[in-house]
Amino acid sequence: MATSAAAIDSRFALATISTGSVPRGRLPQAATSESFSSYKRCLFRSSSFTRISPFCSSRSDSRRGVFSFSSECLRWTKSRGLEIFCNEEIWLSIEECEAAVVAGKAPEAPPVLPKAAAPAGTPVVPSLPLTRRPRRNRRSPVLRAAFQETTLSPANFVLPLFIHEGEEDTPIGAMPGCYRLGWRHGLVEEVYKARDVGINNVVLFPKIPDALKSATGDEAYNENGLVPRAIRLLKDKYPDIVIYTDVALDPYSSDGHDGIVREDGVIMNDETVHQLCKQAVAQARAGADVVSPSDMMDGRVGAIRTALDDNGFQDVSIMSYTAKYASAFYGPFREALDSNPRFGDKKTYQMNPANYREALTECHEDEAEGADILLVKPAMPYLDVVRLLRDKSPLPIAAYQVSGEYSMIKAGGVLKMIDEERVMMESLLCIKRAGADIILTYFALQAARCLCGEKR
Repeated sequence: MATSAAAIDSRFALATISTGSVPRGRLPQAATSESFSSYKRCLFRSSSFTRISPFCSSRSDSRRGVFSFSSECLRWTKSRGLEIFCNEEIWLSIEECEAAVVAGKAPEAPPVLPKAAAPAGTPVVPSLPLTRRPRRNRRSPVLRAAFQETTLSPANFVLPLFIHEGEEDTPIGAMPGCYRLGWRHGLVEEVYKARDVGINNVVLFPKIPDALKSATGDEAYNENGLVPRAIRLLKDKYPDIVIYTDVALDPYSSDGHDGIVREDGVIMNDETVHQLCKQAVAQARAGADVVSPSDMMDGRVGAIRTALDDNGFQDVSIMSYTAKYASAFYGPFREALDSNPRFGDKKTYQMNPANYREALTECHEDEAEGADILLVKPAMPYLDVVRLLRDKSPLPIAAYQVSGEYSMIKAGGVLKMIDEERVMMESLLCIKRAGADIILTYFALQAARCLCGEKR
């Protein structure tokens, strides 16, 4: 070993081991791994006595007292032009280091970094007499991460999937990046991609052939219909996936409404609920984990709960669309399913966008009837309602970032008006911050990939 006394304080008189060779040194027979570790903590270089490496860790082999520096330590020292010092004659103990400090011979630490200079022309002013400065907790990425109150995870996402009878996946013009998936192939592949990034919750929406639609929506409870077949296929491929289903008549109705339409245009409540109960039982029998009545008929949650229990499906959950507003944000979704109302609108059963307190009425009814999850739809324009239900109910809260919200962000990104990825992640974070436990979003796959690839 070559001596490098010029570079080392004379008190230590260390010899160096070239970083080009295996950095191994033999300790005295009396030395132990504990004393070696103590020495490493006291190892300094040059007149500044900078510690060699925070990664420096020892590993003993079968010969007592022989230790190796880790390759991580070696890379660290090389990157800084340092050498590893080792000499069997001076393995300092903690006691020796402490004695040196007591004797006034403490090794020097690097100087405090100078304060950054202000730009020329900055006025010199006295400090404001503030006892609290909130910016202190935001001044570095580490502090911001430590104090972050809301976090997103792929486990928070439910991925909506459109399915149809065809073999090919058909793009949806109003929803860039979304497709009507062939139930036998495209659906399975999309779920595989979702699971690969930690998404294990999906909700199915069917595009039903016009020939199967009727005024009473009987295809909704066909046990060999599109949705039951897709559920059985997914459960066969991925037994642990959680499948949500939509309980409503609009995809199956020749009128495009969520319920049976009387001759005078009135949506019939109780008769519709009867059909919805049969639909929910058919979905549960196929293997659905959560049925989701989105129809907004009065009393449907309690009726569906009774029907499920009577048929032995006590473990199937109900996610109620508790506060579903008659919103203009649903347009692209209705194109995806070809389920626009043939006449009129849905204002007699969906909620008025102007109403806030009414959501509490729906919340109390759904809780009393046995809902397991309460959902607000849409999400971003109704964050106040999400927070209201979060504050007033002990049940899990879901929020649906609907097709219009998705398409606006996509369009803004294509036109370079916004940073699509950042706006996407911010919108989802805000929905979570408002109180949603789970988020139904067409961004689920894209957002989960961002979360899995984050390096912050």
